[in-house]
Amino acid sequence: MPHTYVSCHCHCVFGTKERAAVLKPEMRDRLFRFIAGVARKYGVGLIAAGGVEDHIHLLISLPSTMSIASAMKLIKGSSARWFHKTYPEAADFAWQEGYGAFSVSRSHRPKTIRHIADQENHHSRVTFEEELAAFLQKHGFVAPPS
Repeated sequence: MPHTYVSCHCHCVFGTKERAAVLKPEMRDRLFRFIAGVARKYGVGLIAAGGVEDHIHLLISLPSTMSIASAMKLIKGSSARWFHKTYPEAADFAWQEGYGAFSVSRSHRPKTIRHIADQENHHSRVTFEEELAAFLQKHGFVAPPS
């Protein structure tokens, strides 16, 4: 095949270190704009971004030349440095070391985008731990409860 065709959409979730509730709404808006710039610079498509005080969700489209690990390293590292520079009063800010990255088919993109946009409302009913457990179960990392 003479061309490379890639459709690789990932729903990425990662939290603040020790689940610190530091991401205020006005900070998140600026953070998401910054992440969009980083993504654009490296050829990653940022389709949706949302979150609450202690974690964020991104729906990204990866280029054929980049692994999810590389994308997460670029996004998390760049955004942490930007956060320290922009909010010096948040000197203790850091992202948790890990992340979740879950494949999303093209047919499920609209539902994922709605879920990411609805984070404030969603987390008034469901904790992050419950949400993450559901993702892990849905994607086969843990067995369903018996």
